[in-house]
Amino acid sequence: MDATHLRPGEGTHHRMTDGDHVAKVAVRDEQGAFEVFEIVAHAAPPSPPHISPWSAVLYLVEGRVRASVDGQEHDVEPGGVVVFPAGTPSTFEVVGESARFVGITSGDGAGRFFADFAASVPADRPVEESIGTILEVTARHGVRMAAPAV
Repeated sequence: MDATHLRPGEGTHHRMTDGDHVAKVAVRDEQGAFEVFEIVAHAAPPSPPHISPWSAVLYLVEGRVRASVDGQEHDVEPGGVVVFPAGTPSTFEVVGESARFVGITSGDGAGRFFADFAASVPADRPVEESIGTILEVTARHGVRMAAPAV
């Protein structure tokens, strides 16, 4: 693998309903694969808990986030980390106006998912209007909605 350097603001931007996901780098080598994203998210209702086929690490740079992982709530402040294990119902919500964080995902599927989601689901429309498309995109990438708590 060749060395990679990106300047601030560089990367592929995927404007999504929960913020701007900037794909910074995808690493694939004999040890495996991971992807790095910068995410700027604004205050909005959280997406329903969902289950992804990849693990994700969220490192908060600015703002505050309330993360839900397998039913446990975590208040994350700048410098804090939360892990969303693959196969675990998870979601997050921005507390305040906005938050900026670094996301690192295992494997190489999250970037394809973000690109498909950004191309298919209008970021400027209410989620309720796009739920059918959202479910189609998530199904294409092995992401599924978690069953509601009983």
